[in-house]
Amino acid sequence: MRRRSVHRVRGRLAECGLMRQLLVFGEREDAEEVAETLAEWFPELGMPRVVRETLAGEDDAEDAQWVVVIEGLGEDALAKVDQLAEQHDGWREAG
Repeated sequence: MRRRSVHRVRGRLAECGLMRQLLVFGEREDAEEVAETLAEWFPELGMPRVVRETLAGEDDAEDAQWVVVIEGLGEDALAKVDQLAEQHDGWREAG
């Protein structure tokens, strides 16, 4: 029973555009700065996670990307997030 309700909630979140978003950056400093800015802009979300993501098939650890994980933002807020990511040479992907 519980599993069904979780799927229903996820479906409703998806309909509202409130799914997990990944902001991808080449530099750790950019990812951390964006995470701090997002925590200031959207305090209700808390501090976004910053994780290191190694691309499949990459041999060199320096080719890893840095990802800021955010959840629960609507389309209006995501437009602002997109601009912030672009200012730091990053981009957003639905995750």
